[in-house]
Amino acid sequence: MHLYRSHTCGALSAADVGQTIRLSGWVHRKRDHGGVLFVDLRDHYGITQIVADSDSPALAVLESLRVESVVTIDGEVKARSAATVNPNLPTGEIEVFARAATVLSRAEELPLPVAGEQEYPEDIRLRYRFLDLRRETLHANIVKRTRIISDMRRRMEGVGFTEFSTPILTASSPEGARDFLVPSRIHAGKFYALPQAPQQYKQLLMVAGFDRYFQIAPCFRDEDPRADRLPGEFYQLDLEMSFVTQEEVWETMEPVLAGVFEAFADGRPVTPAGSFRRIPHAQAMLDYGSDKPDLRNPLIIRDVTSEFTSSGFGLFEKIVGTGGVVRLIPAPNTADKSRKFFDDMNEWARSEGHAGLGYVTRKGGVFGGPIAKNHGEDKMAALFDALGLGPDDGAFFAAGKEEQAAKLAGAARIRVGEQLDLIDKDRFELCWIVDFPFYEWDEDNKKVDFAHNPFSMPQGGMDALENQDPLTIKAYQYDLVCNGYEIASGSIRNQHPDLMVKAFELTGLSRQDVEERFGGLYRAFQYGAPPHGGMAAGVDRIVMLLCGAQNLREITLFPMNQRAEDLLMGAPSVPENKQLRELHLRVVEPPKAQ
Repeated sequence: MHLYRSHTCGALSAADVGQTIRLSGWVHRKRDHGGVLFVDLRDHYGITQIVADSDSPALAVLESLRVESVVTIDGEVKARSAATVNPNLPTGEIEVFARAATVLSRAEELPLPVAGEQEYPEDIRLRYRFLDLRRETLHANIVKRTRIISDMRRRMEGVGFTEFSTPILTASSPEGARDFLVPSRIHAGKFYALPQAPQQYKQLLMVAGFDRYFQIAPCFRDEDPRADRLPGEFYQLDLEMSFVTQEEVWETMEPVLAGVFEAFADGRPVTPAGSFRRIPHAQAMLDYGSDKPDLRNPLIIRDVTSEFTSSGFGLFEKIVGTGGVVRLIPAPNTADKSRKFFDDMNEWARSEGHAGLGYVTRKGGVFGGPIAKNHGEDKMAALFDALGLGPDDGAFFAAGKEEQAAKLAGAARIRVGEQLDLIDKDRFELCWIVDFPFYEWDEDNKKVDFAHNPFSMPQGGMDALENQDPLTIKAYQYDLVCNGYEIASGSIRNQHPDLMVKAFELTGLSRQDVEERFGGLYRAFQYGAPPHGGMAAGVDRIVMLLCGAQNLREITLFPMNQRAEDLLMGAPSVPENKQLRELHLRVVEPPKAQ
């Protein structure tokens, strides 16, 4: 017999009754029933119930152990009585009577419980992540993650992509975040950068003639903590294709990503490939107040600015008269809601930093609230009729400068949908957001800057760059959104060197700057570059959605905390002076707070 096990803890069934077997694993739970000890023995594959009584030499050994100790059990498989069968366990029809127990490793008192799913402080969970990873849900999430990534690879290879690995030590690239820099020992005063994304390398692969590339790529960004992204590093399904339009990228990738979702959705509906809606960015901002809308929410924001150009409600009339907008968020079937429901929404808006959220109530066709009173019953009724709102529907109003009003309306749409239980949380709704602005106005630096990916192709090409207001130029850029999360982003790339230079010149960079910063890509484009495009899908976010987790740390092996610290390994750490000297570095301490 094998030194440690003849079976795993998830393998035994009624067909094995009568066999002599050997199991090894962790003591998951212990239950003492007065001379009879029941132990749940756990390994990666499952749990088997072990029984030891006064006739078993294993009893004294097992009684002496704390939970999470590692043992080997020799014993006999027995059938459970009908009354004690556990239908929730694959091994629930049997138990193992322990003839012998060998201690492989004793556990000390645990800093956090492994059995059960109770909440526990995050700093303890991360410091003892090796224990946390033994917990059932987190362990299952990590296994599911590996299966999802394996499925992604299989599907990508199935549609003609080849996996390539791109460098980790590279040059700095403008991906919209700070680089992690790595000092060079050999080249004093110079630094490598960890890749924010393999953007330039994958484009160079297309120039090199490889046609269809992908990889599960690690990406590194020195960003401040965000709820929807892990600090430090994340993984993406990175891909690029030659001789394609953006429509062909979508048609290629919809079956791949829809297939991944369908394979791991546990029966929940998924938007089928070929049916992903394609929503222009401007329309998304108008209808949903967001460029990553949750389409499970049926509420549509309406622009009602023209209704308040001349209104008895002076506040809105003043806002509109000074260039502002008014957006309406429907609140269907709220006639039975108390005034407190509407007032609480207003208070919530203020707590989020907004001036407030106006509202109108309606019950049996009768309007309530100061907006309706001052705007006029007839005007309000005509507005509701035009928007298709019913006699028992209320509405909220976000007013102000367009960007502020859109942001408030978008957040209010989500909150109203949640408060009224309008969101079907048991399905995955996917869509493309397309036609992103190529440029945006940088208020801090008072200049035009790239709104998204600087390597994208502007719609209209050189003519648009030379003759169009930069802030009106659209790009062949697109995001894939699922249930309110951006899960992928991509574009058709700009492969013309002169067009590339012109695009950067509008942001204040010269041809020389472009040659210095992006010399590899710039030179490559002068030697025959095919039209190409691609995207990158966030592996972590996709796994989080499919696992039903609320936090990216629940689907990641060894994440950092929100202060970008690895509490388990003690990173970042203070280097030795010898290391600093070898790297030609000196640490400058930040000024102490007064």
